[in-house]
Amino acid sequence: MDAKQLPLGIRLRDTSVFASYFPGRNRSVVDALTALSARRAGANDGPTCVWVHGAPSVGKTHMLQAMCARANADNRTAAYLPLREVAQLGGEVLSGYGQFSLVCLDDAEAVAGDAGWERALFGLHQELDEQGGRLVISGTAPPAALPFKLADLASRLNGGVVLTLQPLDELEQLAALQLRAQLRGCELPEETGQFLLRRLPRNMAALCTFLDELDQASLVAQRRLTVPFVKAVMKSA
Repeated sequence: MDAKQLPLGIRLRDTSVFASYFPGRNRSVVDALTALSARRAGANDGPTCVWVHGAPSVGKTHMLQAMCARANADNRTAAYLPLREVAQLGGEVLSGYGQFSLVCLDDAEAVAGDAGWERALFGLHQELDEQGGRLVISGTAPPAALPFKLADLASRLNGGVVLTLQPLDELEQLAALQLRAQLRGCELPEETGQFLLRRLPRNMAALCTFLDELDQASLVAQRRLTVPFVKAVMKSA
């Protein structure tokens, strides 16, 4: 399978790799997920399920896609599925996923409480457990805080590894933006970064989206990312 092409036509973002994520206070979680992504199928080294939770825009999707990218780079089969986008299709879409060495499911809250989806998740967990695969699930809260009704599924989700991604503070957000700019081949001066943090919503998704827009604008205008240039882009938006 193509490393970028996943079931249902869902594709990984090229930027969603471990090297592009600034860990900050989440270093231990990132290190744990990096190690788990290198786990070979059949290895008997811990629970089948890993649960990653945190507020919106802390990087859950980034981490799940990075795990798939690492597994694919190591020639292991991996699948990423955003449950919010496919919830209406029903749990049948998970058929065949048990053959992968790593399955990453995003936005678990979108299907929690749905009987069909819960049966499908339980079946997938069983398949992966039997072959030594890994199931990584993200949610806005720990599994115990979501309305799962199937007791056997809830027991397995709660019995796995549960990791929490914390929001970055202001200094960490600035460092994360500078890392993203560097990876895009441009420089984000500290003064400009601080200006962005004062003017934009304090979540990394919004900040990174606007930084990408700034990078494109700077390429067209052949301008550096100075505060005056950023102000001009904001006014023209």
